Amino acid sequence: MKRKYKVGIVGGTGYVGQRFLTLLDNHPWFETTTIAASPRSAGKTYEEAMQGRWKIDAVMPEAVKNIVVQSSEDLTSFINQVDFVFCAVDMEKSVLIALEESIAKTETPVVSNNSANRWTPDVPMIIPEINPEHSAIIEYQKQRLGTKSGFIAVKPNCSIQSYVPALTPLADYGIEKVLVSTYQAVSGAGKTLAEWPEINDNVIPYIGGEEEKSEKEPLRVWGKLNSEQTEIVLASKPLISAQCYRVPVQDGHTASVAVKFAEKPTKEAILKTWAEYMPYPQQKKLPTAPQPFLQYLEDNDRPQPKLDANFGKGMGVSIGRLREDNIFDYKFACLSHNTLRGAAGGAVLTAELLVDQGYIDYK
Repeated sequence: MKRKYKVGIVGGTGYVGQRFLTLLDNHPWFETTTIAASPRSAGKTYEEAMQGRWKIDAVMPEAVKNIVVQSSEDLTSFINQVDFVFCAVDMEKSVLIALEESIAKTETPVVSNNSANRWTPDVPMIIPEINPEHSAIIEYQKQRLGTKSGFIAVKPNCSIQSYVPALTPLADYGIEKVLVSTYQAVSGAGKTLAEWPEINDNVIPYIGGEEEKSEKEPLRVWGKLNSEQTEIVLASKPLISAQCYRVPVQDGHTASVAVKFAEKPTKEAILKTWAEYMPYPQQKKLPTAPQPFLQYLEDNDRPQPKLDANFGKGMGVSIGRLREDNIFDYKFACLSHNTLRGAAGGAVLTAELLVDQGYIDYK
C-alpha cells in the first residue's frame, strides 16, 4: 500500500460518527483527514464541537481533536481532501439520497451507514461475510451516475446483523421460515442509558420501521445478481416474521431465532457448519475482519451483551442455546454489537472489502 487512504466522515459528531473516528484511529489502511457535521458545529475544532456530546465508551482520538469541522451543507472543499467518505449524517431520506449521489458524482466513493439508499436498485447493501459479490453492481451504478470511480455502497440495518450471519451458513439446508424477536440496545437510537430515563427498568415493544426492515432487508442481502449484473433479485425465501423491542442495554442487539428447514439438519451438522464458516473477509485477513466471524457458546445463559458484545473487538457474532423446537425445527439465540458490527465497524469492513476488490482507489 503506497499510503493510507484519506477518509472523510460526514456526520462525525453523532453516535455512529464517534464510532467511526475511534475505529479509524491507527487503522492500517485508512486515516481520518476531514469531518463534516451540521452548520452549528462547523468552524469549530472537533474537540470544541464535542464538548458535553461525546457518548461512547472509548476515548476521543488525539489525532482528530484539532480537525476543524466543516459543514455538511457545503462539501466543496471537503471532497477535494479525501479519497472516499463514510456517511452517518441524520437527514430526511430524499435529502440524504441527493447528498450521497452528489458526493459520488464528484468521483468520491460513499460508504453509507444510512438507510436512505438501501433500496436504490443499483446500490449494493453489503455484509462483507455474506454477499461480497453484490459489489459487482457498482459498475452499472456508475453508468447511471455518469462517474468513473464515484459510487454509493450501504450497510444494512443493525438488527439483522445479529441473526442473518448465523442463518447464512445454513442456507444449503433450505431455510423456509424464520421467526425472530430482537432485543435492541439504546445506542441503536443514538442514546445512552443515562439520557433515556424512560427505558430504565422497562421494555418498549416498538421501534419505528424496524420490523419491516428486519423482515425485508435479509432478502436483499441473500439475493442474487442477475446475469447482466444490473439488478439484485431478491431471495424468495425464507418467510420472516419479526418483532423488535428496545431494552435497557447500552450496546448489543440480541435475537431470539426459530427456523424451519426444507431438509432438517442434525444439531451436530449445524454446529459443524457454524464452526467451519470461513467467508471472504476472513480468508483475505481484512484488517477489521474478526477471526473467527462466528462463535458458539455452550453455556445455557449465553450470549449476553455484557459478556459477549465485544467478541472479535465487537465485530464477531455470538450464538448460543441451539435446541430443537416444537413448532419450527430449531431455535437459538444470537448477539452482535450494534454500533460496531451493526454500524460503523460494518461500514469500515465494507470499505476494506471495496479496496480489496479494486472499487476504492486513491484520487
